[in-house]
Amino acid sequence: MSTKRVSVIIPTYNEEGVVGACLESLSKQTYKQSLAGFAGKDLEIIVVDDGSELPVTSHWSPVTVLRQKHQGPGTARNLGAKEAKGEILVFVDADMTFDPDFIQKLIEPILSGKTKGTFSKDEYVSNWENVWARCWSINEGWEPKRRHPKGYPDKQKVFRAILKSEFERVGGFDVTRGYNDDWSLSEKLGYKADVVPNAVFYHKNPDNLIEIFEQAKWVAKRRYKLGIFGIAYNLLVYSFPDSLWVGFWKSLFKKEPLFIVFKIVYDLGVFIGILEYFLFGKVSK
Repeated sequence: MSTKRVSVIIPTYNEEGVVGACLESLSKQTYKQSLAGFAGKDLEIIVVDDGSELPVTSHWSPVTVLRQKHQGPGTARNLGAKEAKGEILVFVDADMTFDPDFIQKLIEPILSGKTKGTFSKDEYVSNWENVWARCWSINEGWEPKRRHPKGYPDKQKVFRAILKSEFERVGGFDVTRGYNDDWSLSEKLGYKADVVPNAVFYHKNPDNLIEIFEQAKWVAKRRYKLGIFGIAYNLLVYSFPDSLWVGFWKSLFKKEPLFIVFKIVYDLGVFIGILEYFLFGKVSK
């Protein structure tokens, strides 16, 4: 099995409270290599600060911090990939942490030539004890403590790792797509990422009402089927009467009394996010 240089790219926007744990987790990865151009680093870590109010800093030497005006994670990932020296790109979020062998297992099928890009289904909610985090998973229809539903397919549009040559061949992410810009790479490539087993990582769900509202606004900024008709339909779906009705019944069914509060706040965020996307073309948080 060949050895390749790996560049981990982390877009971040006002996530100074979690990015430190992400970087600490990456510093403990078991994947080791020392190749020319990496100055003896085991991994190249690139943090792209997407215009945070408190700029990201790092005193850990393997970390390179790039900065841009606030444009969204797709633009940040493209910038990180442009500056990356690795032959394999790994895309993670600032609110993730990882088992020590995560990188090793994620890239093994790429190193062996079995695939050009991978993802992992072993993604767990890192703050499950928080009621709002649980409400987020209920709303998404995910399995308890995991970040996906039952029967999740073994091929997905979102790549966690991919050959840089493939990323560059199609020009990276489509930054006009908003929330689901990370799907655009698969659509441009014409194939999906392959699952790898036992690459375990942890992802924080929004765990307070402000965070839920802001993330819901971001989730809403995406393309809608049927254009303006799809937008109008979704504005109705996320209107207050529907939020109240769905929130009430699901709070009873799932035995989470606070879900009704979650649903009202979440749907208000989505409603406003749709308007920002439609009226002002805003595709960033």
